[in-house]
Amino acid sequence: MAANLATSLEIATATDPGMVRSHNEDSIAADAELGLAVLADGMGGYNAGEVASGIAVAMLTTEMKQALLEHEPHKMAEGGTEPLAAALVRENSGKANAAIYQTAKSQPQYAGMGTTLVVALFFDNRMAVGHIGDSRLYRLRNDDLSQVTRDHSLLQEQIDSGMITKEQARYSQNKNLVTRAVGIDPDVETEVHTYDVEQGDIYLLCSDGLSDMVTDEDIQATLDAMRANLPLAAKQLVQLANDCGGRDNISVILVRIVGDFAAPTGWFARFKAWFR
Repeated sequence: MAANLATSLEIATATDPGMVRSHNEDSIAADAELGLAVLADGMGGYNAGEVASGIAVAMLTTEMKQALLEHEPHKMAEGGTEPLAAALVRENSGKANAAIYQTAKSQPQYAGMGTTLVVALFFDNRMAVGHIGDSRLYRLRNDDLSQVTRDHSLLQEQIDSGMITKEQARYSQNKNLVTRAVGIDPDVETEVHTYDVEQGDIYLLCSDGLSDMVTDEDIQATLDAMRANLPLAAKQLVQLANDCGGRDNISVILVRIVGDFAAPTGWFARFKAWFR
């Protein structure tokens, strides 16, 4: 019998303003029972970035919870092109974009605000990942750390075109120039993919306050050394970023796959029962 999500996922989170910023414009949320992790890195003056990221995370968690109560995410979306989970991630990211855009249009103090977004929804031994901007999702499988998402940024485009190397990109002055963000335009395309997960995998969602400060090699070394203690690993990643200068807000969500969560017969009935 497959275990439910709450006992199949271990989640730890940490967020910190860093050493330079006066306040934290990142927002995060994670819920093992829903199999949902959401991270947003806001941008905009007068605390508007904090407002944008907060709207994105609040909307995603609220809307996704309601959607998951009404639908079985392992089933195929209408048309049969992708799992419903992926369609829900895309649809609700779009709702968050519309809400932020309308807020910015209606309240002058929030004009131009926006946010990055990375979302992971775990279902049926799989994971639907949606992202916009340069917040990332990594996977540690066995002894291999790989970046799952691909940044929507000027730097990534320069790397892809061969203008600069990945090593040169670490020292570029253009690190914060994203080519896609939530809430800037009336519509935005969420990049969504679905992946199989394996027991023992550790997934890291992070803002660029971590990935700009800490090398992938040091991220992997930290996860390798502390994989038995996920909360400590999350805190240590934040500390590493601060030790390297902490020039931005730092947020991390760690998700470890500790058991099977294939969708069994009657899965939806048991899922609904959790919320009664």
